[in-house]
Amino acid sequence: MSNILFGSLGTFVTRATALSALAQHVLRQLRPRLERDATGGDDLTLSYCPTDPMLTEEPPMPVHATAAVLDRFAAPFAHVPVTLRDPAPDEVVVRAEAAPFCSTDWMGWRAMRGKVPPVVLGHTLVGTVEIAGTHTGLAPGDRVLVAGTPQCETCFYCRIGRPDQCAQLLEGGDPVIGHLSDGREVRAAGGVGAYSTHALVRADQVHRVPGSLPLEAAALMGCGISTAYGVVENIAEVEAGQSVAVVGLGHLGQLTVQAAAAAGAATVVGIDLHPERLELATAMGATHLVDAGHVDPVETVRQLTEGRGADVVVEAAGPVHAARQAVDMARRAGTVVLTGVDHSRYAEVTLPQLALTVHGKRVVGCQNGQITPRTDIPRWFERLARGRIDTAGIVTRTYRLDELDLAARRSLALDDVTGLVLA
Repeated sequence: MSNILFGSLGTFVTRATALSALAQHVLRQLRPRLERDATGGDDLTLSYCPTDPMLTEEPPMPVHATAAVLDRFAAPFAHVPVTLRDPAPDEVVVRAEAAPFCSTDWMGWRAMRGKVPPVVLGHTLVGTVEIAGTHTGLAPGDRVLVAGTPQCETCFYCRIGRPDQCAQLLEGGDPVIGHLSDGREVRAAGGVGAYSTHALVRADQVHRVPGSLPLEAAALMGCGISTAYGVVENIAEVEAGQSVAVVGLGHLGQLTVQAAAAAGAATVVGIDLHPERLELATAMGATHLVDAGHVDPVETVRQLTEGRGADVVVEAAGPVHAARQAVDMARRAGTVVLTGVDHSRYAEVTLPQLALTVHGKRVVGCQNGQITPRTDIPRWFERLARGRIDTAGIVTRTYRLDELDLAARRSLALDDVTGLVLA
């Protein structure tokens, strides 16, 4: 009897010791980690990033989103359920709150950007993390921006300091994020797929949003603000006292006017065909306005710059003739930044050879302002939080997710400077 008792007691002690060790191990793994906010602020964020293989978790429940799916080109969006696949360790699921609509999305709708239906359009959004992969450094509840440009840091372009050309964005096509009820795979445009209640994205496109920022302002960072300020600061490197002409005053053109004024440009010329957009450009910091429907914009810019032409010209309109005008209105040895894309799929720009050779004009293409997301976005968020970047007047209308067709039509008709889609 005593042998049985002592044997049972020994088994109990052994098991209790093992359970105690396991409990201590689990407690060590679950100990919260204090991390400073990525923006360098003083706020501390609690996050849990399990990395020990001894810890196992129940697989997450599938996320059922409702998305505006483009099932065929140039057709109305289908508002249908999408079941997202499980996130990888370097991915997060974000509950979308707001996403701007711009011409990039309209071009995707028209089959101009290599999309493969069924696809969810929308290339940037603001929302809240609901599920965080173990290797993301993010946690559920984090308020985040999903930017249009990733920074993988491993591809050729990221390694040479040009993450605006990151292979993750521009090579290999849009990623599959889930499936429709009929089993067909669904892709996310630009790795984002913003026009949905939920987005499954890689963490290298995700940035924490300062808590004080209004939703509308934060939503403009991933495309309009980052491109405009990138054009002025990263590409053209506008200096105090210079002259800058901006052709086209949509959301990108308006914010470029503001960025040029903030950089100290003495002459900032806003050029457009629409009186209300010209008026908004004044509030953004334009010193001169040119109604291209009533005067020759090239000659007018030359007159405003002592006959030379502007030091920097930013084309933000899209049509190929606007690109030619931009080159013509730049001074010798001036800089021309082309940001727009013509709405015809196979558009070509013809430029004068003499201007590019003997006259030394520098013509530069632009994808998202040659941004380096991990350093540029935090510093521009800081300015936005301090009121040094002003977005008043940029968002002219908000839309529900089921009004995406209306947002697309109004964007094409230039009725909105920017429409904001609320999920």
